[in-house]
Amino acid sequence: MRLSRRSFLGAAPAIRLTAQSPNEKFLAAGMGCRGRARGLLYGFAALPDVEVIAVADVDSRQFADAVKGIAQRQGREPKTTGDFRRLLEDRDVDILVIGTPDHWHAIPAILACQAGKHVYVEKPAGHNIREGQRMLAAARRYNRVMQVGIQSRSGTSYEAACEYIRTGALGKVHFAKGWETTHQPNIGRPPDEPAPAGVDYEMWLGPAPKRPFNRNRFHSSWRWFFDYGSGDLGNDGVHRLDYARRGLEAALAAHGRKLPEWPSAVVASGGKFYFDDAQEWPDTLLVSWEYPGALLVYEMRIWSRPPLHEEPEGAAVFGENGYVIIGNDVWRAYDAKGQLVTSGSGDGGEDDVRHKRDFLRAIRDGGRPSCDIAIGHVASALVHMGNISWRTGRRLEWNGARQEFSDPEANRLLGRSYRAPWTLPEV
Repeated sequence: MRLSRRSFLGAAPAIRLTAQSPNEKFLAAGMGCRGRARGLLYGFAALPDVEVIAVADVDSRQFADAVKGIAQRQGREPKTTGDFRRLLEDRDVDILVIGTPDHWHAIPAILACQAGKHVYVEKPAGHNIREGQRMLAAARRYNRVMQVGIQSRSGTSYEAACEYIRTGALGKVHFAKGWETTHQPNIGRPPDEPAPAGVDYEMWLGPAPKRPFNRNRFHSSWRWFFDYGSGDLGNDGVHRLDYARRGLEAALAAHGRKLPEWPSAVVASGGKFYFDDAQEWPDTLLVSWEYPGALLVYEMRIWSRPPLHEEPEGAAVFGENGYVIIGNDVWRAYDAKGQLVTSGSGDGGEDDVRHKRDFLRAIRDGGRPSCDIAIGHVASALVHMGNISWRTGRRLEWNGARQEFSDPEANRLLGRSYRAPWTLPEV
């Protein structure tokens, strides 16, 4: 019988876990075991100080391959269940790993904190801004570590790029930009159909509105619909936008200035211009977030293959004396004449491992992880702000202290209605 720290010590309120022996492991459970969720579980199972002991998924067809892959990495098969609440009831579970669609991020993350679990949750932090606020509140009230899956926050090449920018080599900087030009497919318009055998579609929908099953609103392509995802801005854009924001922070720090936590306004334009299919979110989008003396911009064209600055997805920080390009695994610095000055590279796979280890370090030793929910919430909220500006068709002023717009219609999109019996837990 395994004896977890929680069973032995009780659900102590402090984050720090002391008296860990060399043979003691963190016991993790996963919500979701397909796609990105499976990758997360394989990654945790491969760490010597973690054991994945249980997995929940609404699609039982995914269990066989996921369980086999986890067992290959850790030498023991996890239990399986169709209901994530069974994971929260298990006192042996230290960590809940959430790799679900966006509309299933906040509720389990908050419930996990209330159950004494630490949380690793994929981006964005919540389906909407109100959910991100509540996730942050839960992590703080219940003193739990919550790491958001923006893995570049643990990446060495990204930090090296920021270190270079902090030297002041770019001179004055007032503009940073992220972009996405990676091609996405046309998803067509398949008809509604019965849910496949082995799929608990009612649980998959959860708090989202009741709709007939459609393969487009299920595995992978769920992200293109308002009810479940946040479009490509929330899918890939949250990463590249965070590169740009970190670079802008570093540039201002070089001159003794601090980038405010929140912008003062946001404006978006674009639409669904290219794809003739069932997607609801735009395929072409330009968003600007306004800060005092600086502009943060995001460009998305997921139908056009030519990259910007030789990077299909990335960011750039522009100054009077040069600029820096930040790609997924490389960064390059140029002078004002466009001549390469210096460069560096990293390994996204290693960044992913480092991000998990940083999460475990925060649980074991105390402190905040590299993409603590406070960081992840702001990064995700910028995405949601851009989407809300696009949906309302207006430039929107933002009150950072209140975390709301001056526009009543826009404020109605800060949260969502929840379908019974699911509600956003109070904290």
